[in-house]
Amino acid sequence: MNKLDTLFANLWQDYINITPSAHKIHDLLGMHGEIVNDHIALRTFNLEKVNLDKISAHFTNLGYEEKGQYTFEQKKLRAKHFEHPEANRPKVFISELLVEEFSEQLQATVKSMVDQIDTAAVAAEGFVYSGVHWQISSEQYDALLQESEYAAWMAAWGFRANHFTVSSNHLDALNQLVDINDTLKNAGFELNTSGGEIKGGEEVLLAQSSTMADQVAVKFSDIERVIPSCFYEFAQRYPMSNGQLYQGFVAASADKIFESTNARKLDS
Repeated sequence: MNKLDTLFANLWQDYINITPSAHKIHDLLGMHGEIVNDHIALRTFNLEKVNLDKISAHFTNLGYEEKGQYTFEQKKLRAKHFEHPEANRPKVFISELLVEEFSEQLQATVKSMVDQIDTAAVAAEGFVYSGVHWQISSEQYDALLQESEYAAWMAAWGFRANHFTVSSNHLDALNQLVDINDTLKNAGFELNTSGGEIKGGEEVLLAQSSTMADQVAVKFSDIERVIPSCFYEFAQRYPMSNGQLYQGFVAASADKIFESTNARKLDS
């Protein structure tokens, strides 16, 4: 395998280690056609040591190019997506939390976490699936959760793929998102219903749905708790006026997809 293949293989292995449902879904949908990964998503903080540019370098150094920018005002995030010149490569969506827009307490907690990361580690091969580099207590996790589900998720899980995404366009027998959703529900998987089971649609050239994150045990500095880990997403892309499939993202839909890792109850 080349470096890019190895990187994605390691990201996938790390992802399924804490997302056991993903392997089951991969096998289930694989019965209906070839599983093609539309994109992966990663999270970080906008602090200099680990900001979006530092994370994206792991992909741009291997040929990826920036193709879009997105803002999520309510969640206080910004994001970019990257594509590789080889069309069969998955897109990469990276977001960062705007730490300075939160309380002093959250800022202090996040800065303390990031301070514990060895600067050299950030550029090292494998950092994007290296997990956590700090210790936090369950109380600190709960405090972060009150302000930002995203910050709390990062505190518990660190640097890794937040989700992989099945391209419905490549599934022969299930190329409509509604059919994928029905197949998953019939198999007992829970879908993210925030903003509806399907976010977006043909009118915005992209439809997306996702499972709710698996519930997995995490060892905090004081106790072990079961909390949301990662989820699986499904994307259906529609042709633009030139006949080519749209390759970007829709901020309004992505905003609801973020909620697949929510530890608190979703509003439908």
